[in-house]
Amino acid sequence: MKPSRPNPVSDDDARLFRDAIGEVTPLAPAEPAPAMPKPEPLARMLEADEAAVPGELLDMAFDPTLIEVGEELSYLRDGYPPKLLRQLKRGQYSIQDEIDLHQMNAATAQAVIGEFLAEAKHNGIRCVRIVHGKGLRSRATGPVLKALTDRILRRRDDVVAFASARPMQGGTGAVVVLLKG
Repeated sequence: MKPSRPNPVSDDDARLFRDAIGEVTPLAPAEPAPAMPKPEPLARMLEADEAAVPGELLDMAFDPTLIEVGEELSYLRDGYPPKLLRQLKRGQYSIQDEIDLHQMNAATAQAVIGEFLAEAKHNGIRCVRIVHGKGLRSRATGPVLKALTDRILRRRDDVVAFASARPMQGGTGAVVVLLKG
């Protein structure tokens, strides 16, 4: 069955309609509504990876004797200019926050570093200092917290560079860390 067509409008009806509504001004063509920006995708895999890191780091065997007392730490992520690390070592970045790991065991220090860096990133902080100590009392095992800090920072995607602090900022007992902005 074909759909029925509406009855055509008679000339009298059309005239009456035009008389009833009066003069009409056509509307200007409307511009399309601005497109809403797409929400940023959730980095679910990144979140899962970050959540798994603490357990993996504790499970991994590491040798703190690989880093010696008094040894300077230094790291620059691939793809960044060496000038950035030189500036960091010269103290040309303003330290915006810091944390002291003294008297912590490795598991506690690891959790504290993760929370500290996540909070710094959340607050838009780009340069922080982590005081890990020189490890002078670590006996033959070497500087445990220093080695742990080095290992954690090298594995974090939000760390651009880090270097041992200048002597007046803690020297080899602390690192200054530059985070992605």
